[in-house]
Amino acid sequence: MELKPIIAIQDMVHTKPILKKTLCHKWLASIIDKNAEITIRIVGSDESKKLNNMYRKKKYPTNVLSFLVDDAHHLIGDIILCAPVIEKEALEQFKNLEAHYAHLIIHGALHLYGYDHENKKDALIMEEKEINILTKLGFKNPYLIEEKKSQ
Repeated sequence: MELKPIIAIQDMVHTKPILKKTLCHKWLASIIDKNAEITIRIVGSDESKKLNNMYRKKKYPTNVLSFLVDDAHHLIGDIILCAPVIEKEALEQFKNLEAHYAHLIIHGALHLYGYDHENKKDALIMEEKEINILTKLGFKNPYLIEEKKSQ
């Protein structure tokens, strides 16, 4: 029997699920280990703001947060997505909502594996990895879309 990552989705916002496990598996296939366990939790602004304040000392909701639970034996982690922030960003940045979710899930997973964007060099490495993965999945470069809007 082939090992397959365990992905659990907890949607605390929508009455009809907006993310499917099959899509999340597809998006994360090139990133996560075969024995990884990841919980993707979709939350509202209040929960995102509370977590962002508690763990990052920032008093506002954010699009994605990642929490590494364990990586001693295999990766176990949580990706928290704030639906209202993601929906607002997609609208403002003229992005397809599914593509934006894919980007942020990939972004969150890369954080679980130690990628960071605290400085310019690390940000460029992480962004290039995201762009390559998204391109292979048939999505546009999310950073070009943002640049077009800001110009």
